[in-house]
Amino acid sequence: MSPEQPDPQPSPPPPGRQPQGAEPVVSQPRPWLAEQPQGLGQPRPGQPSFASPPGRVPPGVAATPPGPRGPWGPPPPSYAEHTRPLPGLPLPSADGRSDGRSDDRSDDRGFLGGALAEPEPDGATPARAGLPRWVWPAVAGLALVLGLTGGALAAGLMAQDGPQATISVERRTAQPLPADNSSIASVAEEVLPSTVQILAGSAGAGSGGATGSGFVYDDEGHVITNNHVVAEAAEAGQDIRIVDQDGNRSAARVVGRSTVYDLAVLEAEGARSMQPAAVGSAEQMRVGETVVAIGSPLGLSSTVTSGIISAVNRPVTTGESRSDNSYINAVQTDAAINPGNSGGPLVNLQGQVVGVNSAIASLGSVSGDQGGNIGVGFAIPIEQVEVTAAQILQSGKAQYPVIGANVRGLPSLDGARVEEIDRGSPAADADLEVGDVIRRVDDALVTSSIDLVVAIRSHVPGEEVTLSVTRSGRDFSVPVTLDAKTE
Repeated sequence: MSPEQPDPQPSPPPPGRQPQGAEPVVSQPRPWLAEQPQGLGQPRPGQPSFASPPGRVPPGVAATPPGPRGPWGPPPPSYAEHTRPLPGLPLPSADGRSDGRSDDRSDDRGFLGGALAEPEPDGATPARAGLPRWVWPAVAGLALVLGLTGGALAAGLMAQDGPQATISVERRTAQPLPADNSSIASVAEEVLPSTVQILAGSAGAGSGGATGSGFVYDDEGHVITNNHVVAEAAEAGQDIRIVDQDGNRSAARVVGRSTVYDLAVLEAEGARSMQPAAVGSAEQMRVGETVVAIGSPLGLSSTVTSGIISAVNRPVTTGESRSDNSYINAVQTDAAINPGNSGGPLVNLQGQVVGVNSAIASLGSVSGDQGGNIGVGFAIPIEQVEVTAAQILQSGKAQYPVIGANVRGLPSLDGARVEEIDRGSPAADADLEVGDVIRRVDDALVTSSIDLVVAIRSHVPGEEVTLSVTRSGRDFSVPVTLDAKTE
């Protein structure tokens, strides 16, 4: 055997290596994969890197298909390629927790909440040439990663909670600016007093930990942020603090968290005296409209950037290593978002919050240097934020809709094929069968398994959706009433 020839071109970072200070980044055009950024500081020893798969699936999000996950290769070099999981990490069991096993096979199904991707046709060639791309959530100081892999995922286990009514919470907020406002300075002046920097874990002591952003939600001291900003500190019982525009710090506690939607509600005494932000509607935003992102990128508090709505209803998955994936029907913007912006508000020109900044896409350079913001950011629509926040404020927990079927994306990107149906689930009640191909959820086109999950999760438990299905060449529609699962 002849010795290996040196690679004339620099290659992407190998699995297990995390770029220092890296920004979250994207791996495929559909859906966008979000990973946790290294953010500020050095990676901690033993932390995974680039698209390393999580060790568990969202509890009850979906039936976890049997079998191990496939191997995880280097990050793909183009949007057309799908990432694959790193070998050797624990496999999730049926309850979504790690069972401690690992495997390197690549021909098994993925799972909802674990690493996901569409299957490649037989004989598929390796990754094509091009610049590697990854997506990461914009939180500074955490080495939390996640990726896409496998072919099958589950659209949700039947839950025992039963259909749930929509919860509403009365809130007094700031008055919006005039409808004809075009001044970004006026928006900043209006929203900055409602925006906070969040210091989680050792970041509260001025070093390490996680740094993110948030905004005051009501006059009872509640603050909205991303789950991935506070998750590690919350699970470790570490301090979480908020810092207002004037630099005043106050302790915060976690009221509740949603790993499914990557949201968290905090309560801080110092936020009671702050003006709650006005809330708008992401659904009413049009592509091309101006938006403003406010937060603490790289620890620089009260930073204001602006851009436009680049796209709406963009399927995005974000999450954490050894934790749960979040699937959101995201608002895409070119407003600059960087580590530390996570959890901060994305607002319209009336100063109303239309989304919670959560992830960005950036290009990893071929030289191996860390990538930066390229003007592709993602925010959780405010409509979803309000539903989840209301659930948390009522019970301390969040719920999400499920249908009770495992599905696999098709190589043709022409729908999601049903692989398994849970007995007594909404899918079973709707007479879905194994082999059915789901092509739409109401008017939302389904081209992949993640498209299906995002479409389902954009609704609330108890709602009825219409699935467009193909069975043995015959097209038909079937109504399905979504069940509920509590996180």
